[in-house]
Amino acid sequence: MIDLTLNESQIDKNAKFCAKKDILLPTYKEMADPSRISPAIKAELKTLGRDEVHSRNLYRVSWENEKSDKGGGFTGVNYLEIPSALSGVKARIVGLEGKWFPTGAHKVGAAYSCLAPTLVTGQFNPERNMAVWPSTGNYCRGGAYISRLLGCKSIAILPEEMSKERFDWLKTMADETIATPGCESNVKEIFDKCHELDAERGDYIYIFNQFDQLGNHLWHHEVTGRAMEKVLKQIMGPHSRFAATCVSSGSAGTTASGEYLKTIYPQAKLAVSEALQCPTLLNNGFGGHRIEGIGDKHVPWIHNVKNTDMVVAVDDEHTMRLLRLFNEQAGRDYLKEKALPPEFIGQLDIMGISGICNMITAIKLARYYELTSDDIVLTVFTDSEGMYTSRLKELTAERGPYTRDNAVADYEMLQQTGTDSMQELRYTDRKRIHNLKYYTWVEQQGKTASELNSQWYEPTYWNSIYRTRDKLDELISAFNTRIAHYKKG
Repeated sequence: MIDLTLNESQIDKNAKFCAKKDILLPTYKEMADPSRISPAIKAELKTLGRDEVHSRNLYRVSWENEKSDKGGGFTGVNYLEIPSALSGVKARIVGLEGKWFPTGAHKVGAAYSCLAPTLVTGQFNPERNMAVWPSTGNYCRGGAYISRLLGCKSIAILPEEMSKERFDWLKTMADETIATPGCESNVKEIFDKCHELDAERGDYIYIFNQFDQLGNHLWHHEVTGRAMEKVLKQIMGPHSRFAATCVSSGSAGTTASGEYLKTIYPQAKLAVSEALQCPTLLNNGFGGHRIEGIGDKHVPWIHNVKNTDMVVAVDDEHTMRLLRLFNEQAGRDYLKEKALPPEFIGQLDIMGISGICNMITAIKLARYYELTSDDIVLTVFTDSEGMYTSRLKELTAERGPYTRDNAVADYEMLQQTGTDSMQELRYTDRKRIHNLKYYTWVEQQGKTASELNSQWYEPTYWNSIYRTRDKLDELISAFNTRIAHYKKG
């Protein structure tokens, strides 16, 4: 569970440290509802760039940032609806836009929700500990950024085959960057590197493994889930039905948003996708793939599999082809021929590779359940094309210039997206997937079989995580009060 054990002497030291660096911490309620943020802090944000290394940007860990590189306020949840002319299905597919977070991806939220609780409980010492962020991409970027804003040092760990943009950015933000062997699906190599660091540096490091950090799950339940609820209230008509949440597996943090929505819309489904080239959930499989940001070859500890309704495998070739269709000029010109609105076409770069994967997942689910124009499917566009410009150049070098013929073929491919490589999960299917956690987490990573069983058999296990939000907000508020006291002194 989320450890709320308090170290009073270290809490006081941490508050003095933050006072000296003029750091204040947002609560979960403020991240979910920026209207709660004080006018004084909002005024400070008007002077700052969205990605600037300044502690006040902690308050921009929200889905509601104004679409401005500098000085923006909060203008409501950012989302993009996919027209039926592109998706080929009648259902309304709507994705939250991660681009407008600091760093250009929502993973800063998960990172904050892992580090901040250890700061306000006194479990982390920012003057002594280095925060270690093992990741397949954006989470270690978010962790390095949050560490900078909180005045502590960081180590980013990610596979060597991740995009050039990620490594270039980390050079400016992380104190150390470690590239582990392999591609997106080589997660165990990341875990192995964490064990090596733990053996070498011991108490000097604090490992925030996104795949087992329940703070990651909590943030998406309390912030992403509530952001989705706001969007639904905004776009639903009198005959609308919320049908499903579709997200990729990854660290499984975003699955918690679907769990939140199920408490409001009990009939709604939660579908989780993965790469067809590495069908771990679908077929106990393995392999390598190119959908950066979704992880593989294991079931994350923080995935509540018992509450997942469907598994969808997405072909990584389809995501790469659509990346070109959406961003190459010939692709955009052809989409204009198909009468897609120019304003919408201009926003297609809001989807990075994993965002495209999530869109395909939503389309497959809509076809499977034969959804109508009254049905709404929600997903997340984790990051944008800006994280993958080098991939477009690589694809051009590998396959040649993108032409109208390519665009026609890729558009038709999208229109013909089918219901292959999907499984609607029965009780026994869910149990099979849940049991796969044993081999990674109990045998390799030191978890207990007792807690694994609690995740499955104890109804209160996951709800007890969500109940920590109010306690954490109390601790954060009390911590900020201490900071204010020391700043006055």
